[in-house]
Amino acid sequence: MSIVEARGLTKVYGSGDTQVTALDHVDLTVAQGEFVAVMGPSGCGKSTLLNLVGGLDRPTSGQVLIDDVDIATMSDRDVTELRRRSLGFVFQFFNLIPVLTTVENAALPLTLDGVKPAEANARAAEWLRKVGLGDKLNSRPDQLSGGQQQRVAVARALVTDPALVLADEPTGNLDSKSADEIANLLNQATREWGRAIVMVTHDVQIASHARRIVFMRDGRVVDDVTLDGDPLLQARQAMERAGLL
Repeated sequence: MSIVEARGLTKVYGSGDTQVTALDHVDLTVAQGEFVAVMGPSGCGKSTLLNLVGGLDRPTSGQVLIDDVDIATMSDRDVTELRRRSLGFVFQFFNLIPVLTTVENAALPLTLDGVKPAEANARAAEWLRKVGLGDKLNSRPDQLSGGQQQRVAVARALVTDPALVLADEPTGNLDSKSADEIANLLNQATREWGRAIVMVTHDVQIASHARRIVFMRDGRVVDDVTLDGDPLLQARQAMERAGLL
């Protein structure tokens, strides 16, 4: 079953001589529990695609269907509610609130949605234990390493039990060891917890943790590869075919 489907997704910025087509009739389908990496050179439309799928921006034309509902036709209020309850987000920069504890940061989507603090914190603590931070519930962000802070961000993305998590360069601010751990954690979210993940990355090593890699260039999808066998080798070969190596 498809969790998200983009149909003819197009995004144009500006007009006349300054007009830029960031996305050009992109089609993309992501199934329940599928881990998809999106790769391509800077400016190819990767983050624009993620923003449109996540309802952070509106397409110029085309559709984004989440659970068969076209979010482009929804009101701003309904899209905000959808993001809060049905989507999880992980960004390159952890975006944790410095004055809140780890459990309070992870619980934030629930507390913003009106869940009572005790229940929100209990659910957040459960997810923090799942991501390996059960001993850091009362720590503040400045007491955590970069990798630990990103784990908090992953727990925060999962705390509402979303079917889809969108990750924009989630390892871009981490050392290689921590980056690999976060990629493994995202893989675990699909395998064990049934979440679909769409991850933008420039790192072929990180992309090889996914089940599929979608390659983009000049606002278009130029290749879509399912990984099996030796995923890193396949990913490198696909990058060569797409002219990215």
